[in-house]
Amino acid sequence: MQLLACHACISYVYILVLTAGPGVDVPAPDMGTGEREMSWIADTYAMTYGQGDINSHACVTGKPISQGGIHGRVSATGKGLFHALSYFLNDAYFLSKIELTPGFKDKSFVVQGFGNVGMHASRYLHRQGARLIGVMEKDVSLFSLRGMHPKELEDYKLEHGTLKGFPMADETTDDLFAADCDILIPAAGEKQITKRNAGQVKAKIILEGANGPTTPEADKILIANNRLVIPDMYANAGGVTVSYFEWLKNISHVSFGRLLFKYERDSNDYLLESVQQSLEAKFGRSGGPIPITPSEEFKKRMGGASEKDIVHSGLEYTMERSAKQIMSRAHEYDLGLDLRTAAFVAALEKIYIVYRDAGLTFS
Repeated sequence: MQLLACHACISYVYILVLTAGPGVDVPAPDMGTGEREMSWIADTYAMTYGQGDINSHACVTGKPISQGGIHGRVSATGKGLFHALSYFLNDAYFLSKIELTPGFKDKSFVVQGFGNVGMHASRYLHRQGARLIGVMEKDVSLFSLRGMHPKELEDYKLEHGTLKGFPMADETTDDLFAADCDILIPAAGEKQITKRNAGQVKAKIILEGANGPTTPEADKILIANNRLVIPDMYANAGGVTVSYFEWLKNISHVSFGRLLFKYERDSNDYLLESVQQSLEAKFGRSGGPIPITPSEEFKKRMGGASEKDIVHSGLEYTMERSAKQIMSRAHEYDLGLDLRTAAFVAALEKIYIVYRDAGLTFS
């Protein structure tokens, strides 16, 4: 089966490379693909159309670390969802409109699709105190008011290849899109929330982990019912953001942090030493040396930022900046809960500025 998948992937590459490449179009993994498939594509490209191109492995992202991948890419989409949600879960204006209290603590959530995106998003929400009460998979739906531990679900699925029979929750035939919860995360296919079931959604927040899980008709119904939809074009952008970081790493041929790691570590040591010397010069050493003890948080950072630290920091900053832009447009144009339109406006304004500054005119 693996050999068949490999041949199919290689055959696809011969067609793909006609319109793709490190400086043209750079594919990333999606449903049904992962590090293995990206490695096959990169290797095939490097041996054929990319021969002699030093940047050939930048033709795709989502590769294994040993093949030019980047730390943090696997969990990036789920982590991006977490950051997207956190900004809106702490904004008084939007929370007042949907009558929800701030923060993750004791918020209940349901996930459709416990793959790479849904699983990692669940883990991040769980760590902040949210409660996973429902999981929808293609072959089974699980429900537990007590809550399920994402790591236990992950381990069970890895061992059995399915969530059927998971002992810590009840299997149900109920439509969990209509479950009584605070947050709904569709993280599977597109067109899952339609005009037929949108009116039954009880969740106050719909966090779009999949591409296009909500139809335009359903979007209107959700907004009319005072539901906050955090749109896919922003919410699930963590994956493509870190893919961009991986592409930058590939074309620069050096991992993030490598050039500054030792310098930052030495600088922090010198900083503590300087503080100690200043205190001893001021107060003397009659009672012995004055020790400087860094806090636990500072101690973690003293050694310098690793590639993973830099990737996570860059992703968080990107999601925060975009959230502020979307919120700003929603306020400026009085869009209420329509974050999708606000996101489109923010994006179109950027495009307009680029065209305007390039000297093109608009009539």
